[in-house]
Formats: sequence, C-alpha cells, structure tokens
Amino acid sequence: MDKAKVIKTIVLLAAISIIVGGILRMLQKNSMSLADYEKLNGTENVSTGSDSPEIDEDDSLDGEAPTGDNKGGGEAPTGDNQKNEEAAKNNSQEDPEGIGAENLQNPSETITPVSLLIGASLNGSSQLEFRVTHEEGFYYEPISDELRRYITGISYPGTRTPSNAGDSETDTSSADSSADVKITLDELRYVHILHYDFDGNPAEGELICNEYIAQDLVEIFYQLYCNEYQLEKVLLIDEYDGDDTASMEDNNTSCFNYRTVPGKSSLSKHSYGLAIDINPLYNPYITYNKDGTMNVSPASGESYADRTLSFPYKIDEEDLCYKLFIQHGFTWGGSWNHSKDYQHFQKAKP
Repeated sequence: MDKAKVIKTIVLLAAISIIVGGILRMLQKNSMSLADYEKLNGTENVSTGSDSPEIDEDDSLDGEAPTGDNKGGGEAPTGDNQKNEEAAKNNSQEDPEGIGAENLQNPSETITPVSLLIGASLNGSSQLEFRVTHEEGFYYEPISDELRRYITGISYPGTRTPSNAGDSETDTSSADSSADVKITLDELRYVHILHYDFDGNPAEGELICNEYIAQDLVEIFYQLYCNEYQLEKVLLIDEYDGDDTASMEDNNTSCFNYRTVPGKSSLSKHSYGLAIDINPLYNPYITYNKDGTMNVSPASGESYADRTLSFPYKIDEEDLCYKLFIQHGFTWGGSWNHSKDYQHFQKAKP
C-alpha cells in the first residue's frame, strides 16, 4: 500500500475520533443524572417504570395518602385534593353529640345509639349513670321521667292527662293514689335485650320488670340469644294500650302490666313486674270449665292447646327457655294443676 495513503487514512481516523469525542462531551455536559433530576423536581422516589414523575394518592404505599411534610416520597396534595383530605380527617374526628374530646377518651362515657324502640328512645342516655350492663345490648336501668309519663294511664295506674303526658315537671309516681297501687315506679326497671326473630334475624327487645328479677332477665335472654332462640317480638305492653289479649294475639313477649288475673279480682304477678309471658300465641293460657270444655287465650292459640303435638316455639320441660327460667328460680304456669299457662314464668320475692 502507498505509504502516503496510509498516513492520510490515519490522520482522517484521528480527526473523526476527535470530532466524535467532542460531540459526546457536549451531550454529557447538557444532560443530568437521575439523582439530579429527582433533586430538581423535589422528589427522591420517581418510579423508573412510569412516564410521569408524579405519584397519585391512590397508588401510594399501604393505601395511605402522601402527607404534607413529604414523608414517604409523594408530593403534598394541593388545591381541591388537599381540601378533601382535610375534610375527611375532620369528619372522622367529629363529635356529633357535642361531647368534648376529653370525654370521648373516657371509657365510662358511652353514646347510646338511637333505637326504634319506644322505651329505649324515651330513656335514651338519661339513666346511663345507673345502667347495669350484663353484655353488650343486654342491660337494665331505672325508668326515666319520660318513660314514666308514657306508661302512666296504660300499664301503670294513673290518669293520663296532657300535663303528665308532656310536662317534664309532673311527678307521675304518685298519680292516682286513690287506686292504692301496690308497686311504685321506683321499683320497676327498664330492660333492653337482643333476640332472634322468627326470620332468624337479630332484633332489639324491651321489657319493664320488677328490679328484683332484672338481673335474671338479662342473663336468661342473653343465653337465649347465644343459642339463637327465637322470639317473634318483645315490646312494651303499652304499645298494645295495655291490652294483654291484643299483645298475646300478636305473639308479643311481655312482662309488666298492672292488671288483675282474667276473671278474678286479684292482681296478677304481672302487676308487680314479677311475671313474664314468652311467645304467648304458641303457648296459650288454658282454663277448664266444669263441663270439661276449656277456654284458650289467646283464642287464635287454640291450635297449640294440645301439648302432645309437636310444633315450633313450644315451651315444655325440654325447652331451653323453660330450663333457664327454672334455673333462675322461676316457676312455670305449665305446671299448674287447675289451669295451664304455658307462656308464663313468675318469681316470688322472699
């Protein structure tokens, strides 16, 4: 090969190398590293797999939104997003009842949830200081002034007038003293329970009873609830205008009702809040006539008067309800000789 051509080729290659090197140096000078880019844009955690350097709140770690101090890598939310986040935070800490934060931290202070039951609504949280709770949803407490006014003239003797029906200053405990009432309102207790209805769904129930059996009732009904024992409804007899027959026809489980024994002048144990009727339609009260015929109450419970038959909600000596009440010292009307009251349990004070 011609020596001159070789020299020219070497010179040309050298020149090309110099030019290319200069171009590369210029490119490096005008470019920035990933770290430089992150510093320039105020973030240190840009995903290399994303086309955008911004981090969306919904994609942050553990579902937590980036905070304003920029911890965790994301930019602090701004504008409407920041307002929404602050509103959500305020709502989660809101005190709808006006109770101070210091009280919310006190375990002895609880908020009574709104109930559709009349007695629970009237008592509200007014007797919270005196409430005795067996288990959540199972408690008893004194009767509030509002509940006293509601039952006076219905299940409790007294004259129901506009004053004692709505005046909070009216003392109804001495109403109609001429009737010589054998029990005072102070001796009665409001009882709240939970139970399973005939659809198998949990439901609220309420009773008024003598203070002497209040603890028995919350314990018994709690055990029934744990075993999913079904009671169609448990409402105050006052919702039936104190009409025991109407309550039984509706298969309502009830307790206190100041009344006499049907067909007699003597007071029923229900008058003292010491007796309770369970699923009365399926466990009727039966009396016998001299001619051998019988009277069934409620009348629609006649189909369940024959206790040799097997049917749902039947109370007998194998029934859990029977066993629990007997264990707590109650006697059963189904054991009576001259009449049978299969719905009825009562307890005598010593």
